[in-house]
Amino acid sequence: MRAVPRHLFIPPVGLVVEEGEPYLIDREADPGTWWDTVYSRSIIVTQLDDGATELSELRGDSTSSASAPSTVADLLNHLRPEPGHRVLEVGTGTGYTAALLSHLVGDQGEVTSIEVDPRVAERAAKNLAASGTHPRLLIGDGALGCPDGEPYDRVHVTCGIRTIPYAWVKQTRPGGVIVLPWHPGYGTSHALRLEVRDNGTAVGRVVGYAGYMMMRSQRLRLGEDPPPGKGRRHYRTALDPRALDRLGAGADLAIGALTGLRSHTTESADEDGEYVRTWVYDPDDVRSWAVATWRPGSVDHGVQQVGDRPVWDEVVQAYARWVSWGEPHWRRYGLTVAPEGQSIWLDTPGRVLSST
Repeated sequence: MRAVPRHLFIPPVGLVVEEGEPYLIDREADPGTWWDTVYSRSIIVTQLDDGATELSELRGDSTSSASAPSTVADLLNHLRPEPGHRVLEVGTGTGYTAALLSHLVGDQGEVTSIEVDPRVAERAAKNLAASGTHPRLLIGDGALGCPDGEPYDRVHVTCGIRTIPYAWVKQTRPGGVIVLPWHPGYGTSHALRLEVRDNGTAVGRVVGYAGYMMMRSQRLRLGEDPPPGKGRRHYRTALDPRALDRLGAGADLAIGALTGLRSHTTESADEDGEYVRTWVYDPDDVRSWAVATWRPGSVDHGVQQVGDRPVWDEVVQAYARWVSWGEPHWRRYGLTVAPEGQSIWLDTPGRVLSST
């Protein structure tokens, strides 16, 4: 971290979106705050809405950033790169992690970094040049990897992944390691460490938390105004919808694996006061969805369910199964990636919860 100064990879104006109101840091207007933020634990957003929205708007979807230094360090520790390793990085971003990798393994072409956004890639190239670091930089779809650089000893991914591209496994030598932010879709996100085996599969476990922006080709959104659907039902439930959002990663992994559903939670307010909504939906049929709403002081909570699939009921049933298993911790879950797809398992690769 000391060998690769973070400030070389932060733009003059950045956006900090944390607790409270988002705010800009500006090196020229307020250098003290800019420097303090750069060398803090903060995530600094460098792009909104794929560049369509200026940072000064202070709102929009964050689509590129300088990740929290602690998260960067955690993933690199799980990756365990060594001098001389050939590394494929998916998602150049600001170029900071590519520079760290180059410092760790070598700066003579050992690191190949791919960025899908040409404007982001251009800024990263300038940042890396200013730092005196020279990884191989490519513009393209990182899901395809880079076959002409294989076999890789390590694959390091800096964007959220729901389905692991088999190309990364194929391009990694047996014994090699792939580390990525895994966003299965339900609840929280995870750091996943996979080891490639001689039989062409990659097997590994959840090793921690890692929240990153999704790979562009794997984004899936459902906003405040979901599409209409048939079979609309309204009912009340004693189950606090916030509970399903705050059970922890072990429950999230079980519910996601058993149902294949997606979720997100929003907090807002209206004339009746604050409220929390937990959305659940079918990624293959966005007309099947449910939303449960919590309001302070309520003894029961409203649920609205739409579509042919009873998604809220499935979530509640999957939660009950997780409880019946003894509420297994997130450390007990793993993933196997093979040519035919990926499977989520509990405790051992033989105890498969779901396959896709």
